[in-house]
Amino acid sequence: MAGSEPAQKARLGRMDETEERRMVEAAQRDRACFADVYERYFELVYAYVVRRVGDRAATEDLTSEVFRRALANIERFKWTGAPFGAWLLRIAANLIADQAKREAKEASGESSTIEPLPELAPAARELQQVQLEAAERRAWVIRLVDELPEDQRRVVKMRFGEEKSINEIAVELGRSEGAVKQLQFRAFQNLRAKLAIK
Repeated sequence: MAGSEPAQKARLGRMDETEERRMVEAAQRDRACFADVYERYFELVYAYVVRRVGDRAATEDLTSEVFRRALANIERFKWTGAPFGAWLLRIAANLIADQAKREAKEASGESSTIEPLPELAPAARELQQVQLEAAERRAWVIRLVDELPEDQRRVVKMRFGEEKSINEIAVELGRSEGAVKQLQFRAFQNLRAKLAIK
């Protein structure tokens, strides 16, 4: 998946609307074509969910459920002017909200059926588009970080994902603060080079 053409397009920006329509309509006609949809949008949905949930296992479960529901309801998807990815993110948002409500009710000892959130009003399409593009950019950056050498990747994830200080990272990795700073510097150099190529 990492080097596939659909994944690269997800990192490089929005898919052409005609191409997107063709892909989705193919999946609506033949569910076997849904693999292309999954490949194209996985990073986008994963980045959106992880940003809001934070927990890796929960993110993986929710991302999987987004695509399960999308596949089950692909025939009912209608073009409204918003990109297909916005529909997937709406499913993700509903699932995240449902999970939060369930957890809140469990914490308070209540139990009841949770109603999904209503569909967004047409006026919210522009906001959806902005959120979609921001999630695509985050997915792209996550992919670039994952392509870094192991030691640089660990430092970047600890520093910015876990928000640890240079000192905390040095202690955890058993290295000097100078070595951690050097790894961070090299990681940024590598990321800049990758961004220049893309």
